[in-house]
Amino acid sequence: MINCSNGMMSTSSSSSAAGAGGNAQSSGLKTYFKTPEGRYKLHYEKGHPSSVMHYVQGKTVTQATVAIVKDKASPPTPPSQPSSGFSASSGVKLAAAKLLGGTNGNRTFGFVGGNGGSKSHSVSSKLGPFGSNSTKSNPTSNFDGKGIYLIFNMGDGLFISDLNSQDKEPMKAIYFNNVYPVCHAFDQDAKDGHDLLIGLSTGDVYSMSLEQQLQDSGKKLVGAQHYNKDGSVNNSRCTCISWMPGGDGAFVVAHADGNMYVYEKGKEGAGDSSFPVVKDPTQFSIAHARHSKSNPITRWHTCQGSINGITFSSDGTHLATVGRDGYLRVFDYSKEELICGGKSYYGAILCCAWSADGKYILAGGEDDLVQIWSMDDKKVVAWGEGHNSWVSGVAFDSSWSPPDTENTEQTVYRFGSVGQDTQLLLWDLQMEEIVVPQRRPPGGSPSVSSGSQTAQWDNARPSGTLQPAPSMRDIPKISPLVTHRVHTEPLSGLIFTEESILTVCQEGHIKVWMRPGTPASQGSSNSETPLSTSLKDKSLLSSKVSGSSGYRQ
Repeated sequence: MINCSNGMMSTSSSSSAAGAGGNAQSSGLKTYFKTPEGRYKLHYEKGHPSSVMHYVQGKTVTQATVAIVKDKASPPTPPSQPSSGFSASSGVKLAAAKLLGGTNGNRTFGFVGGNGGSKSHSVSSKLGPFGSNSTKSNPTSNFDGKGIYLIFNMGDGLFISDLNSQDKEPMKAIYFNNVYPVCHAFDQDAKDGHDLLIGLSTGDVYSMSLEQQLQDSGKKLVGAQHYNKDGSVNNSRCTCISWMPGGDGAFVVAHADGNMYVYEKGKEGAGDSSFPVVKDPTQFSIAHARHSKSNPITRWHTCQGSINGITFSSDGTHLATVGRDGYLRVFDYSKEELICGGKSYYGAILCCAWSADGKYILAGGEDDLVQIWSMDDKKVVAWGEGHNSWVSGVAFDSSWSPPDTENTEQTVYRFGSVGQDTQLLLWDLQMEEIVVPQRRPPGGSPSVSSGSQTAQWDNARPSGTLQPAPSMRDIPKISPLVTHRVHTEPLSGLIFTEESILTVCQEGHIKVWMRPGTPASQGSSNSETPLSTSLKDKSLLSSKVSGSSGYRQ
């Protein structure tokens, strides 16, 4: 376990690197890794307050969200108590990037339905590990609306940290007594200020303004909205949550019983919010609310068992889900239709992510593989082999570009994956360089068909069908460019930003790895230790392929 009792790190890059390096070396971890474009260095670490009790650790798996406040906000408002009104700031433009693949209502404490259980949740907000009596300075005193914030959950708390600050402990904490925040999402296009969603272990959902939470110095949520109160619509655990891109406030909440619900933040949720009983839990079905004033407005039953991950394509056209049943499913969101999908080689799928252009989907899970799906072919086009345990997080690196882009017309995708083996793997995907496994027709000799890539193995599947688990010998394999052990505990997610890679441990610790060429990565290297990867230096320039397939950078 990483020692979280070090308190604040020094504000100097060299001191920060030394502190991070000291912790890493004491646990046998290394503080940098190499890629063809240069060296990624551990800059600093983030974590939950040292006062968090050990008994709450392990209750939930930590997820992280990066929220970027770009423009200057309106001047801070005096602290206020929750009320039935919500005043939005019109001077803030927000953008966000979510993990775990990573990711609106308009009433304040406007409850949905009334037929839920009798359980209640007490929510308090603290400005540090010791509440209002914390010796840390008030995080709102210098808040000007600009900044990059890291939002993550641990146990019964939701924590907000300034990503540009080297303070290890968060600047603000929100605690949910007797329940646990499980998932969260930040809206890059929020128009009325409510930009942060939180899903709880009880099925309840809150939305709130991140700006208001940061500006307020009180102990309670300001202007929060409450959906599915006491499980009035669905009392199973929230598993993942996502805003609809360009959806003007619509968001989707997935649950452990295989159901997803679409909410609109402009509705009061009056009337009957119940839905018909699912007739066949193994089949996909859609049900719409019985009343026009109900909220949620739609129920999607996607699978039997838990939905482990949901993610929209960047344009909001398609929605991908992965579940306990081992299937990836891709839907046309507006048409409410299944487009394609398929089963993993083994076990559940735990995470998924879209490429920025919407052409590829990553999926990882209990078979230790990273699946690469093509939307053009509607099938798996490659498997990534390299993890030694379950793959728990995948993401494309949209900020990366090949070093020799002027000399090639081929598209290369950089993506990353993390797993319960505590490792970060970086991959380069170049479809033109993938060698298709040889096929042996019945009664014939092995051969490789000529022509397009699609013609070289099974044709694209018809729309609306789910594929069975493929044979291991039929799918091209690629190997990682870099393998690096980054934590001592299993990992739960990763985030790519313009300047760094964030790796998230399921026990609530986050590490920030600066990209080559950034000012922070050019500091002192006295604390650096040898590269910890499974690849030799020469392998960093050429990723080898296992089995009968070939792959080059």
